[in-house]
Amino acid sequence: MTIYRSEEGKRELEHWYDIAVDHLEISVDETHIETRYGSTHVLLAGPADGPPIFVFHGGNATNPMTLAWYIDLADEYRLIAPDTVGHPGKSAETRLDPEGDEYGKWVVDVLDAFDVDAAPMIGTSYGAGIIVRTGAYAPDRIECAALVVPAGFGTGPIRPLLKVGLQSVLYRFVPRDRILDYVTSALVTEAESDRLARSTIGASLRYVELEREMPDSTAAELADFTAPVALHLSEADPFFPPEVIVPRARERLPSLSNVETLPGERHILSPSAREAVTSSIRAFLDDVQC
Repeated sequence: MTIYRSEEGKRELEHWYDIAVDHLEISVDETHIETRYGSTHVLLAGPADGPPIFVFHGGNATNPMTLAWYIDLADEYRLIAPDTVGHPGKSAETRLDPEGDEYGKWVVDVLDAFDVDAAPMIGTSYGAGIIVRTGAYAPDRIECAALVVPAGFGTGPIRPLLKVGLQSVLYRFVPRDRILDYVTSALVTEAESDRLARSTIGASLRYVELEREMPDSTAAELADFTAPVALHLSEADPFFPPEVIVPRARERLPSLSNVETLPGERHILSPSAREAVTSSIRAFLDDVQC
């Protein structure tokens, strides 16, 4: 079963995917690996002999769009970024259960494909939730984790979500610029200048059968997940507001060591916030010797 509403829509998402790869402005290798849930397409950047970091992207968006946030780490690390199965990209279109062990099993397969026993991980939005689910299923495979605008701990109040959600659904049937402008202004910190994010969001809303369930976890499920964790949240994120997410994360993550809130930022970070988060993650990796 396809996640796309049409072949035209699939081609449109692949078009913006390839543009996002070009925007990385760094040499990027691409490969496919096999997992129990089908073929997984992977982007690789940085020195081949550098210490690996696995990078998981946001849901209903493309891998290179958020890989760009951390690309400066490729001066030192080997960034290994898989396209999440069942989401826009070039992996199998198999949809996984976001609240069970399937994502954890998929991540284990990805690590095994690269002969990595355990590694640092970075997750953005839905990708953070994937890491959290991996922490519940295979905590020993995660050396440390940086979770950015993170899923995995529920969502915020319903009213802001409804405002964005209703306009997103409307855009599917009435694809007018003013509706997309409303959605992107709520989600993207610098909506007027981030044309790639706008185009990718628009294509996803129009052409993808969106994944609406988020990965989640409980304190009991995460009791054995003791790797150091850094949390980066955006002050004006309608999905994962800090005042809601931080208390839940503190309750569920026994080894949460760093919490940072980005003033004025929305769900999709500005270039300056991306640089700040990347610098903070680099320092975190050094501090915890991960």
